[in-house]
Amino acid sequence: ELKRRVRARRPTNLTQLHQLCQEEWRSRSEHNLLNIQKTHERMQTENKTSPYYRTKLRGLYTTARADAEAECSILRHALDKIAEIKSLLEERRIAAKMAGVNSDNDPPRKTMRRGVLMTLLQQSAMTLPLWIGKPGDSPPPLCGAMPASSDYVAKQGDKVAARVKAVDGDEQWILAEVVSYSHSTNKYEVDDIDEEGKERHTLSRRRIIPLPQWKANPETDPEALFSKDQLVLALYPQTTCFYRALIHTHPHRPQDDYSVLFEDTSYADGYSPPLNVAQRYVVACKENKKK
Repeated sequence: ELKRRVRARRPTNLTQLHQLCQEEWRSRSEHNLLNIQKTHERMQTENKTSPYYRTKLRGLYTTARADAEAECSILRHALDKIAEIKSLLEERRIAAKMAGVNSDNDPPRKTMRRGVLMTLLQQSAMTLPLWIGKPGDSPPPLCGAMPASSDYVAKQGDKVAARVKAVDGDEQWILAEVVSYSHSTNKYEVDDIDEEGKERHTLSRRRIIPLPQWKANPETDPEALFSKDQLVLALYPQTTCFYRALIHTHPHRPQDDYSVLFEDTSYADGYSPPLNVAQRYVVACKENKKK
């Protein structure tokens, strides 16, 4: 039933998205901006600001503002469609996983190759949507460094940092996927994202940290980023484990990564050289003291 629903809705959403992208608002907007530029050039040439030019510019700027608001509305609508398509695909993936089959109907494999998993994690970080609020909006919970609300419950399929016991008895933070949450016990069931050591863990809420659902834009929402020297948990490159680290530099553009210093006793100062980690895989550290 879910597959039928996904197949039925996805073409409609893709068609609507295509139509949004084919709108002629950009050409209209550019034509008006060009008129504004030419009007200013004429004013400079004549070296005067006449009532005619003031009236004309007022009208041009009013139109430009209306064009910008219309463009913004269309872009937000397109982003909503993209999010809806991704949500439907995620529902299908989860349904296939729960049924014990692959979404492409190939025979199920025992494990995913390491290189494939690392590529998927990188793609997940790159495609994490950027939070684009309206003027005056504050970044929501789970945008960049903004924590989840106290009553937040991660949904099935969400990626989280989970504190589990390792084979040697020590505890570590791993990248995991939520299977379910029990409101009666206040515990999660999560799967280790690393299929080489595929395990299912039952964990209390305090052992789960939801990952960001949006990237924060450093240019508009710097308060939603971790600060320099702040203690965090970051996914070590090419692994599926989170380790304590200090923020070295935060992103300067929306597509940039954090630069972090991982705790490492093999170095004289106790920290590794700077390594890049995507916003998707950097969360607040719940541990304040060293083990």
